[in-house]
Amino acid sequence: MKASRRTFFIQSVVGISAIASGKLALAAEAVKETDPQAVGLGYKADATKTDKTKYPKYAAGQQCSSCALYQGKPTDAAGGCAIFPGKEVAGKGWCSAYAKKG
Repeated sequence: MKASRRTFFIQSVVGISAIASGKLALAAEAVKETDPQAVGLGYKADATKTDKTKYPKYAAGQQCSSCALYQGKPTDAAGGCAIFPGKEVAGKGWCSAYAKKG
């Protein structure tokens, strides 16, 4: 009975470690402002740095965390975005695809 209990605990620790390391590996990469798609959409990690002459649609207060395409919680520092699959955008960011949550 001791050997099987010991084996169970060892296997549990190994299994939990594998799951934890797998989740770390799945952490999404942040969208870079220099990414060609980001450049095309005028993405800025800090919405206040948006070029207002080039993107007149931008209005103060708009940011990714209040966009309908943002997949994180409104309070998250970063989250997924339907426009940039597999990557995360800054919650305080902005791009020209911005659509207010309704």
